[in-house]
Formats: sequence, structure tokens, C-alpha cells
Amino acid sequence: MHEKERHGIILSAIQDRPVVTVADLCALTEASEATIRRDIAALHLQKKLRRVRGGAEAMHPVPFVGLAGRPFAINETLHAPEKQAIARAAVDLCADGDSIIINGGTTTFQMVHPLAMRRCQIFTNSFPIAEHLLKHSENTIMLSGGAIYREQNIILSPFDNDVTRNFYARRMFMGAQGIGPIGLMEGDPLLIQAEQKLINQADDLVVLVDSSKFENRSSLVLCPLERIDIIITDDKISDKTVAMLESAEVEVIVAQSGAGQKENAAGA
Repeated sequence: MHEKERHGIILSAIQDRPVVTVADLCALTEASEATIRRDIAALHLQKKLRRVRGGAEAMHPVPFVGLAGRPFAINETLHAPEKQAIARAAVDLCADGDSIIINGGTTTFQMVHPLAMRRCQIFTNSFPIAEHLLKHSENTIMLSGGAIYREQNIILSPFDNDVTRNFYARRMFMGAQGIGPIGLMEGDPLLIQAEQKLINQADDLVVLVDSSKFENRSSLVLCPLERIDIIITDDKISDKTVAMLESAEVEVIVAQSGAGQKENAAGA
């Protein structure tokens, strides 16, 4: 990764929370600690960020007014390294000029940092994703209309004639509450209704889920496995699960997290 691209990702990441650690930035950029420390020092001298012990912070942090309970600002959650690696692999599928849909979620939100160096046309129902990309990238952003659903921080509309029907995407990227042989599962009927509208607007459906989601179940099925084109997950996925997905003709991409890469290197 070039220095300019690393710097763009670092500057994007520090707007996401008060302090970003060197380890977090290593995971986001796949660079060494020494490289990240040099990048932080250079950006500090340029007064683009403030160097702090063990990491960096924004010079002028942006308060997220009116986004009470926003889960996206907390990267130190379950499976954070896996989510970051999955998101990087998802952005690798995107090229400048692509039209894509990004559904709201903690894993899909991690796409905003590598997307900082892309020039895509992005439709999203996530207020935090749109806000971040609008401020910290040159992607073209379009938001769906409706009310902000506080628990998920996504924008939902109960109407069929909203702007969703006017956007065509090459790919849609989304997470899920759970996945099983019966398909992709969610826990809220309103989410199901909104997400089905989005899925219909994309040629390919790409699902971003860490391996723990294959153990989760819900009472509501969003779509069958056969509708999914690609699943991106981490290296803890079982061979049995991979076989189940491949039998439904779903392509499986396994993203190696930084922690996993270090373990593999140590064992080599």
C-alpha cells in the first residue's frame, strides 16, 4: 500500500473515534508498527492529526450530534480485527466508477476507511456511513429516504415509491444477524422489508459476516442462500460451513485478519 493511501486511511480512521491505536491502524492498513509510527509522526508534523501515546487522535474531533447509542464508533467490539479484514476484502471488489449499495451494520461500516481512497457511486441506508464518506472521501453518496431507525442507525422507509427504486448497483454489500442452510436471517420485519428492496436493486449480493454469525439463528429469513453471490468471512469458518455454502453455489472469500496473519507467520 502506498504512503498516500495509508495516510488517507489513517485520517479517515481518526474521525471514527477519539483515539485510534497503532495496532488498530496496522490492522486497517496491513502495515508494520514502525511504518504506522512514521506515518503518524509525518501527519502530526503536517498538523493533520495529533500524536498521542500508543496512537493518534483527530485535531478537531467531530461530535456525532443526535446519534445516540451509535454502535459504529466503538471498534473495540467483538471480532473487530475480523470485521476490519472482511471490510478490506470487500473494498478490494470495488473499482473506481462502480455503483454500489452498502447496507448499515458494524462490519459494513468498516468499509469506509479503505473506501476513502476510492471514487465510487454509493447508495446507503446508513446515516453514519454516509456521514463519514461525505466528510472523508470523494465518493458520490446517495441516501435513502425515511426515518432514522435508532437501534441500527439506518434510514428506513415503509413506502415502495422511495428513491431506492431509482438506483441500480453492480453489487450490494450487507451484513446479517445470522446465516444457516435456509438462508440469510434478520430479526426485525422492518429491516427485512427495507433490505429486500435494496437487494432487488443490485446484480450481485455480497454478504460480510464474521464466522460467529454462522452459529446465530433468527425467526425471519431475508433471502435464500441461492440469492447470495459472495460471502466474505474470517478464517475461523468451519469446513462444514464452507461446504454448505458452496453446495448453494455461493463463492466464499476468507479474509485473514492481522492477528491471524501474525500467528501464521510465527508458525511458519
